[in-house]
Amino acid sequence: MWQTEEFGAAHAGRSGVLLADGSEPGPVFFDAGSSAHFHQSSDWWVYTGELGAPVAAELRGACSCGWRGDARYPLDWESVDQQAPYLYDTSGPEGDWARHITEVEALAVPVPDELAALLDQVERQLDKLCDNAPLAALRAVSRLEHIVAEAGRTAAYGAEAHAESGTQIGPGLGLSEGEARRRLLRYTLRR
Repeated sequence: MWQTEEFGAAHAGRSGVLLADGSEPGPVFFDAGSSAHFHQSSDWWVYTGELGAPVAAELRGACSCGWRGDARYPLDWESVDQQAPYLYDTSGPEGDWARHITEVEALAVPVPDELAALLDQVERQLDKLCDNAPLAALRAVSRLEHIVAEAGRTAAYGAEAHAESGTQIGPGLGLSEGEARRRLLRYTLRR
């Protein structure tokens, strides 16, 4: 899976598969024995035609938000090392997903440049402190947690107020509405 720090699981990318007829198969289930629990996977390399799985014919970029790339990349099973399928070149689908993330970021409300630069500076300073003065780093992190909790709560309530007047929260955060609501709840429920 491919992820960004900002969007995490909300926009987790992967190489999706297509069958020869152009359809996208569901996950493959593996029976691990006498248990009622079945392992499932949507990793592209499980679609080999073995153990009841369908055979993948092509790869394309896919995202957990539901986005699917238009470009299709033929899957050459002869070139896939079954012991190390992760070595197979999936740069095409990953590049398509990266462009999708760029589009999501472009539609989201931007963080002011001055604040982004300050956050980068804080991160660099904390990295140095972690190496040279870990207790000072922990004190700084504690202060940051307090700042984040207070600012997050205030911003979440402000976003809710804007939403009541018709502003959608999800697109501004680069998330689905449901995912955006969960993020707001995370900040409003913190104490």
